[in-house]
Amino acid sequence: MPELAELFDIAAARRLDAQASALLGDGGASLMEQAGQAAWHCLLERWPQAQRIGVVVGAGNNGGDGYVLARLAREAGRLVTALRLDADAPATTLAQRAEQAFIATGGAVARFDGALPPVDLLVDALFGIGLNRAPAGAAVDLITAINGAGVPVLSLDVPSGVDARTGHVPGIAIRATVTLQFIVRHQGLYTGAALEHVGGRRLAALDLPADAGEGVQYSAECWQQPRLRAQLPARRANTHKGESGHVLCVGGNLGSGGAVMLASESALRAGAGLVSVATQPPHVAPLLARLPEAMVHAVQDAQELQALLPRAGVVAIGPGLGQDDWAHELWRQVLASGKPLVVDADALNLLAKAPQPLHDAILTPHPGEAARLLGLSTAQVQADRFTAAKALAERFHAVVVLKGAGTVVAAPDALPRVMAAGNPGMAVGGMGDLLTGIIAALRAQGLGAFDAASTGALLHSLAGDAAASDGQRGLLPTDLLAPLRRLVNPDV
Repeated sequence: MPELAELFDIAAARRLDAQASALLGDGGASLMEQAGQAAWHCLLERWPQAQRIGVVVGAGNNGGDGYVLARLAREAGRLVTALRLDADAPATTLAQRAEQAFIATGGAVARFDGALPPVDLLVDALFGIGLNRAPAGAAVDLITAINGAGVPVLSLDVPSGVDARTGHVPGIAIRATVTLQFIVRHQGLYTGAALEHVGGRRLAALDLPADAGEGVQYSAECWQQPRLRAQLPARRANTHKGESGHVLCVGGNLGSGGAVMLASESALRAGAGLVSVATQPPHVAPLLARLPEAMVHAVQDAQELQALLPRAGVVAIGPGLGQDDWAHELWRQVLASGKPLVVDADALNLLAKAPQPLHDAILTPHPGEAARLLGLSTAQVQADRFTAAKALAERFHAVVVLKGAGTVVAAPDALPRVMAAGNPGMAVGGMGDLLTGIIAALRAQGLGAFDAASTGALLHSLAGDAAASDGQRGLLPTDLLAPLRRLVNPDV
């Protein structure tokens, strides 16, 4: 996948398919043939030894793609079993033609009776990209059987049961080993619950007419590691620390000094020239012992914080901040400063209590914090992460990093960006504090808010993947610091 892969919503994918079919003049028959051939080639490449192949087909064109694969597999001498939920259910015209072509090779279509035949591999061509509700009835039994079969599963275009627009999984869904997408990459397969189901993602672009896609726009970008080189150019030889920015980290209420310590250390490791810390007096000595490079200040009230703000280029507020009177005082002072902000953790909770548009800010909520900011449930946020991130960006006039599996970065009047990195080991306290410091450091070094947030989210996720090479369980935020330093120097 390229460093900036285009992702499409379902409406755009359908327009592109319809335009290509119209230009080809065959109602989509040649596209279905191409899709089935691409799926067969993918199967051969990934599982060349598979002799017994089960193809589960639906009544739509996704099922037609499955019939083409089944026909090609039979013609290649494989033992193919095609299964439908209801062998007499009506199908689209294209699917019927593909079914008859399969039958003409000697194939037969059986009705699913609650059990799957013994196979080496299953192909999921049950539901296509149009499904946006939970499977019901016999489909639940069929998907349950597929997931429990103990054999690899190749899903065509989307794992059945996954919403290809949002990534939401409203009920049961196929857990694919590989998902082969056709024509375009579907945005929902890169974030949220969909990541539990897609397995390895592949794309078959197909051979479309030259004018196909005219006026069809993609809806999001997927960022990968090669993007770092463009975002993080080498520093010039004659530079000094002032050119690399000054970050002020505000937080660390009593009992929560570790949070602001993590943010401060990650800001330095991400390249900030200077890092100051405003925290409760008891945390000064431990923080200096851990991080002598930071300029640590005991701050007991807003007046003491006010003396530190003029020197700072960017303020990162929230890690360990709390929500007591001390936190409120510092939050109000930071808001009044007019400085570029990175807002996390308890600062987000304070913002949720008194919402207001922000000036030059980056918000970094996890789904629970996003829910409080929007007045929704966490489940509602997770059901459509793209819409939630966009709503936050528009409500607060800010850049938003919606954390979680497939982090989504949104900004007003911009296409969202999805990070193709990260792992479940990063679900541990302190990871968000690390991200806050990284983003603040990049903002201080001159990146715009949207690019700083996107690059920081990508760096954070990639560092987590590198640190998880020894295992995900037990991964700590501090484990990311060494790979983080390597990643922020992509030319080394």
